Parts: sequence; C-alpha cells; structure tokens
Amino acid sequence: MLSSSMPLLPLLKGRYQARLAQDQADIARAQALRFRSFLQRRGLAQGKGLDADEFDGLCGHVLLEERDNGRLVGCYRLLPIAAGASLRHSYAGQAYDLSALEDYGGAKLELGRFCLDPDCHDPDILRLAWAAMTRIVDAGAVKLLFGCSSFDGAAPGRHQVALALLRNHLAPAQWAPCPRAAQWAPRPRAAEVHRYSEETAPPTLPREAITGLPALLRTYLAMGGWVSDHAVIDRNLDTLHVFTAVEIDRIPPARARALRAVAAQPD
Repeated sequence: MLSSSMPLLPLLKGRYQARLAQDQADIARAQALRFRSFLQRRGLAQGKGLDADEFDGLCGHVLLEERDNGRLVGCYRLLPIAAGASLRHSYAGQAYDLSALEDYGGAKLELGRFCLDPDCHDPDILRLAWAAMTRIVDAGAVKLLFGCSSFDGAAPGRHQVALALLRNHLAPAQWAPCPRAAQWAPRPRAAEVHRYSEETAPPTLPREAITGLPALLRTYLAMGGWVSDHAVIDRNLDTLHVFTAVEIDRIPPARARALRAVAAQPD
C-alpha cells in the first residue's frame, strides 16, 4: 500500500509537496521534526534529538515539504493492517485492547506521529496532509483509519470540558476499545487510565469547548469519527490520549467529496 514507487505521491499543492520517505535519511528528518514538536517544545528534550521507536521501521512515512527548498514542515507515519490481522501489535494496540475491532471487515490503516513544524501555521499544509492521506486510503481500499489523539498535559482536569464534549462521539458498542490490562501492557503508560465518560457531565458546554480539542482530533470528528470512552495518560510525554477511528464508508458524503476534490486537483 505504501510502496515508494507508487504514482500516488508526490502530491504537489502550491508551495508544498507530499511525498513518501525514500530512505533512512528521510525518516531521520521526520524523527527530528517529531522531536521538536513532541519533546523540545514541552521542555522534555534529551538524547540525540530524534523521536524514534520500534514502529518507525514498520511504517511508511509521509513528508510534507516546501517545494522550493525542501524544508520539512510536517510528517506522519502509516501502518497498514490487512483484513483479519491482529491489532495488538499496532502502536495504539500497546495502550488499548482493540480485540473488538479485529472483527471489523476490510483493510485498516493506523495514522501516527502526525506533526507540523511548530513555526509553520499555513493551513495549506494541513490540507495537503489530508489530500495525500485521501489518495492513500482510496488506493488501498482502506475501511478504517485509526490512531491516538493526544492532548498537551497529562492532568485530566486541564481537559475536562473538551473530554465532556467527546461523550457525544463515543465508539459504537460493538467496536469499543477497552483498557488494556496492566499485566498485558508492553509499556507502563498503558495501565494509567482516565475514565472520563463516567464523570458527571457539565449541564452545558461552552461553544469554545471544541477549541480545547487537538486539531487532528477535530478533523477526525468532522469526518464522523469516534473515540474510546477512556483516555490513557502518558506522564513521560506529559500528555493524555484517546483512541480515535474513522469508518471510511461513514464519512459524510459532502466531506468525502471535498477531500477527494482536493486530492484530485492538479497543481
């Protein structure tokens, strides 16, 4: 699905292009940007200046670059999972019990480590990211796009209003992720769970509640996505995250047409 020889990418849009990483040097550039975005800006910088893990070698990496100078302004990685294959060994599967989703028919694609250069604020970069994603999803006949959406700050109280809003977008019961039992969690962070869906909801939610959601999560929800009924706390990164999924066939038709129109537009 993510062969670097595919004609799907590069995708050229205005000042930017999306392309697949060709070699380890490309992946290292993505890891360096992730380090800046996820660690350095939170004051957690350490090590060799790279955000790297064992999943990098299993994934395809999409790079978002300025066309005139090759500057990397965004990236994400994708892990294809064939129909019927276990989700336990996905990145999200380290923190959530995804057994119910293994019966979900069709190919699945895990989106991870999505980040933009903290110094770049051009909305065209995000549009390009989703245009490239749309091409890959359609070409691979993907039925489910999933991943983890992170909030800055591990303290649940900081996100009370935003988490209350997520109660309107909980997973269908038949697909709902469960907390991963601590004894089965490959990583200690998987054992620390915040069951936000069981808390008393505020009587009303302010209009600005949506702004408390991470941008990636807002995009997921706009496509009809749903989330786990609990969050997982990662104190090492000072974040908490929720499992997030989009059923491709359930994306609102107008939204799907808009995504495909951008993906199809010539430069």
